[in-house]
Amino acid sequence: MRRWGTALAALVLAGAGLAVTAVSATAAAAAPAASAATAAACATAWGSGDKADWDSDYRPLLDIRTGRHDCYDRMVFDIRGTSGGPIGYNVRYVDRLYQDGSGDYIPVSGGAIIEIRVAAPSYDPETGAVTYPGRSGQPLPGVNIDGYRTFKDTRFAGSFEGDTQIGLGVRARLPFRVFQVSDKLVVDVAHTWTTAR
Repeated sequence: MRRWGTALAALVLAGAGLAVTAVSATAAAAAPAASAATAAACATAWGSGDKADWDSDYRPLLDIRTGRHDCYDRMVFDIRGTSGGPIGYNVRYVDRLYQDGSGDYIPVSGGAIIEIRVAAPSYDPETGAVTYPGRSGQPLPGVNIDGYRTFKDTRFAGSFEGDTQIGLGVRARLPFRVFQVSDKLVVDVAHTWTTAR
């Protein structure tokens, strides 16, 4: 009787080992498929070349926010008004950030620097009242990019002749896109290159 108990216990343990091995093998086979699915979902044929659209209503900048996503980090510029009129921009990689008007150098940390110019001043053009409290050469107020995969630094360069200039430090030269949604301008910078440059 004791032999049968020992043999039965050995069979149960062997069966459990096979089940664990089968689950591990299934998980291992699923991992490449999941990676491929993620890569396909993160396909970013945006490129890293300059992007610009100069058509603008020149409404005041109200806020700048950031967010983390699965495939990219995002910066959003909130512009006053609900008309959905055009928001002009010029977004490009630069070697160094120089403030418009003064030409002063503003250090920006990261492996690469994106200069963002938005045709929305940080003040009300009619009254001169400040609408966005950025300070030249300082990080963007209220923006915390700790833990972001791509964003490494933010710097407010100032507003000059109706444009607001921002320095965005990123991990490396990566693809980015720019688009408008209602009264918001959105800049997404990908976490990786997933298509040929």
